[in-house]
Amino acid sequence: MLNIYETDVWNYLADSKKPIVIYGMGNGAEKIISILKEYDTEINDIFASDEFVRGHSFQGHRVLKYSEVCKKYDDFNIVLAFATHLPDMLRKIEKMDKEHSVFAPDVPVAGNGIFTKSFFEENKEKFEFVYKNLADEESKRVFENIINFKISGKVKYLYNSTEADKNNIYKDILKLSSKETIVDMGAYDGDTIREFTAYTNGAYKHIYALEPDEKNFKKLKRNTIDTQDITLYNLGAWNKKDTLTFSKKAGRNSKLSAEGIPVQVTDIDSLISEKVSLLKMDIEGAELRALEGCENTIKKYNPKLYVCAYHRNEDMFALPMKIWEYNKNYKIYFRHSPYIPAWESNFYCTL
Repeated sequence: MLNIYETDVWNYLADSKKPIVIYGMGNGAEKIISILKEYDTEINDIFASDEFVRGHSFQGHRVLKYSEVCKKYDDFNIVLAFATHLPDMLRKIEKMDKEHSVFAPDVPVAGNGIFTKSFFEENKEKFEFVYKNLADEESKRVFENIINFKISGKVKYLYNSTEADKNNIYKDILKLSSKETIVDMGAYDGDTIREFTAYTNGAYKHIYALEPDEKNFKKLKRNTIDTQDITLYNLGAWNKKDTLTFSKKAGRNSKLSAEGIPVQVTDIDSLISEKVSLLKMDIEGAELRALEGCENTIKKYNPKLYVCAYHRNEDMFALPMKIWEYNKNYKIYFRHSPYIPAWESNFYCTL
C-alpha cells in the first residue's frame, strides 16, 4: 500500500511563520505567486542566481542575491520557480535545502488544477492499482516518492529518487539493441535520438521522428542532417489526423493551447506501417491521446514504450492503465532522472 503522508505545500506555506522567498523569475514565478495568492499567502522577497541580478525588480520586489536574503532573514522558506537538470544547479539547490527549506511546487505543464492531497485521495484507488502492479520494488519506491513530492514540494524526494545514468535504463529495462525501429514523438531537436544512438553506437534499423513546433523542427533537421535511416515529420502525435492549435512561444515545451498557430497532428497507426520496436512519447500532455493513436501498433507489434508521466496530474495513473488496457502483460517500470521539479519521471514498458 502506498505510504502518502505529506501535506499540501500550499497549506504549509500559508501556515508557516517563516518568510517566503521566491527563487527565480519569469512565467514559473508568476504562476506560483498567483496560486499562493489564492491561498491568501504573500511572498516576502524574490532572489535570483547572482549572474542574473542586475538591480531590477519583479512583481514589485527588488530582485536580491541569495547572500542578501541570508543577511536579511535568519531562516526562510525558499520556493523554487524554475526547472533545471543542470548538475551544478542541482547541487546548489541541494545545498540550499540543507541551509533552509527548499520547496518546488508542482505546477502541471498541461491540464487544469494542481496536484494536491485531495487530488490524490480522489484518485487513490487508481494510484494504488498502478503502484501494486509496477514491475519492481524500485519503481514502487520512486512512484511513492514522486507522489509525496508532488503534494509537499519537498525536493528531498527527488534527490532520493534519481536514476543518474539513463544508460542503465536503456541497458537493463529497455534493452536497446542495434536492430531497433524507433518512433520518437516529441523529438524536439533530436536530444533523445542522440541518447539512443550514442548507446547503440549508431546502430539501429530506422528512426521516425515527429516534432510539431516549426522552430524545433528546423533544429531537428539541422542536427540530424548526417543521420542515416531517419524519417522526419513536422507533425504532432495524436489519436487521429487533425489540425490543432499550439502555443506560439512554447519553444521546447511546445503544447496545445487555446490560442496560437495551427499544427498538423496524426495517429501513428495510420502514419507508420512497418514493425515498430520502440515508441517514445514526450509530447507535453498529449501522451494519452497519442497512446490511443498507437493502439493497433501496440496490439500488433508489442513495442517497448518510453512514456513521459509528468505533464498532467492524472498521467501517473491514466497512462499505465491505458497501456495495460491494450496489453495486460506489459511490465511497467517507473524511474526519475535528475530534474527539479519532477520532470523526467517516466514509464518504461516491456514484455
